Amino acid sequence: MNKHTTAEKLLIELEQRIEQNRAKDAVHKIKMMTARDMIKELISK
Repeated sequence: MNKHTTAEKLLIELEQRIEQNRAKDAVHKIKMMTARDMIKELISK
């Protein structure tokens, strides 16, 4: 990923990391889930 990554690509990456449990710990996973939810909300507007 780079600074030109679209929100959709970022969303896909977050989904993959969450599904594959690629988080440092439970808190990190929750942060990724929160970021995913916020991106979904922003895209839908």
